[in-house]
Amino acid sequence: QVQLQESGPGLVKPSQTLSLTCTVSGASITTNFYYWKWIRQSPDKGLEWMGAIGPSGSTYYSPYLKSRTSISRDTSKNHFTLQLSSVTPEDTAVYYCVTGQYLRGMDSWGKGTQTTVSS
Repeated sequence: QVQLQESGPGLVKPSQTLSLTCTVSGASITTNFYYWKWIRQSPDKGLEWMGAIGPSGSTYYSPYLKSRTSISRDTSKNHFTLQLSSVTPEDTAVYYCVTGQYLRGMDSWGKGTQTTVSS
């Protein structure tokens, strides 16, 4: 059974870059057909799909966040990362890493990590 665990600083200052890592166990991030996603949730915006990285390393981003978002991976460590630049307090949310088949699949979720943007 695949398990995902998010990790990050918890607190980021405005204008800085938020960096989160999702460590995966029970499956390889290069598994065919499985895509690895970042989704965030805030009281104001609800659930928001941010982007994904596919089994070959191709990346996909929300058009609303594309200019500030980068997703990468380290296959030797079986983890993938999210970087969100120029953050503002509106980026305060619980960030989840998720996986499932193709871009739509959301079968397995991490527990989420609260990230607050504040000076």
